[in-house]
Amino acid sequence: MDKLIQKYHQKLNFTSTEFRRSLVHDINWDARLIGIKGARGVGKTTLLLQYIKINLKDELSYTLYVSLDNIWFNNNSLSNLVEEFVQKGGKNLFLDEVHKYPNWSQEIKNIYDDYPELKVVFTGSSLLEILNARADLSRRAVVYHLQGLSFREYIAIESKQVFGILSLDDILLNHETIAAEINKSIKPFRYFDDYLKQGYYPFFQEVPDLYPNRIEEVINMMLEIELPTLRGIDLAYIVRIKQLLVIIAESVPFIPNISKLSEKIGLNRTTLLLYIHYLDEIGLTTNLYKDSGGISKLQKPEKIFLENSNLMYVLSSSNTNRGNVRETFFVNQLKFKHKVHYAELGDFLVDDKHFFEIGGKTKKKKQLEEVNSGFVVSDEIEYGFGNKIPLWLFGFIY
Repeated sequence: MDKLIQKYHQKLNFTSTEFRRSLVHDINWDARLIGIKGARGVGKTTLLLQYIKINLKDELSYTLYVSLDNIWFNNNSLSNLVEEFVQKGGKNLFLDEVHKYPNWSQEIKNIYDDYPELKVVFTGSSLLEILNARADLSRRAVVYHLQGLSFREYIAIESKQVFGILSLDDILLNHETIAAEINKSIKPFRYFDDYLKQGYYPFFQEVPDLYPNRIEEVINMMLEIELPTLRGIDLAYIVRIKQLLVIIAESVPFIPNISKLSEKIGLNRTTLLLYIHYLDEIGLTTNLYKDSGGISKLQKPEKIFLENSNLMYVLSSSNTNRGNVRETFFVNQLKFKHKVHYAELGDFLVDDKHFFEIGGKTKKKKQLEEVNSGFVVSDEIEYGFGNKIPLWLFGFIY
């Protein structure tokens, strides 16, 4: 246990608190059991360590952070660690990468039930299942999802100017005034293209030249470790799944023809649909349907996007379609707080009431003339007018 404590304090010392994610303010830190899910690389570990460093600085001797992929757990159990920690007066336990630990959900359930004086925060993969047959944590844990950086958060890091979060209604009703105020302080297009290419994952600041390599590592870890471990995918199929991701990256955007795709990458229809579903679950794609009612693992999506535009530039740096980049950005920023569906009229239906058509600065509202709440979202404009709204402004929603 002493080695774990030493490692925890080393990590804490090297954790910067200069910038903090907006989710940290949404979490109810008073809850006894908190779960934070998210794709690899979005900043879950940093969020935990920042919270400890800022909010528990007077309780560090009663607080412990451990990553459950630490080699220490090869010969030691989580339950024994917790027993010793509580005996020494421990109050706050932060468990990172819980999906790497066998039977993690049952052990956390036992910890929750056996130590009512202990607060536990745990993080895990987007594939983390809180509800299972043996340990139903869904009734005990308050679970949050951490996404990559929003455009607003990226601007805060790069410009040191912090702008408030905007609701979708704010944008739809007051975008002209809001855009004018933001443009007085900064020029969004100074940052927008850089964000689309290399601003989604918080590690963009570390070694910018190695950013694409880091994203490739993230993709490989998700495909080669998390999917086989948590969804039982045969490693022999990983090359074909990567091929599918490249096809999505190069599309305009990707409307799947399952029969042709199945033939092209050598997977039968059922297996292909299952893998498409898993890619969405793990946070590598976003699959859009006409509505969310009764969606099954074997239902064909109407459109498939990569989860964020940075993935596109890594998987297909020389053949990236700007129209696909625009739509990928819009879906990514909206889906964190809103329901986004495929629409017959326009490109997207949001919250079952707002229709959006995405395009360049000359885009017209022609396809939305038949709907009551229709908006054109245009790239390459600083300001909008009426129902025409700048694309970049939707990056301020979280």
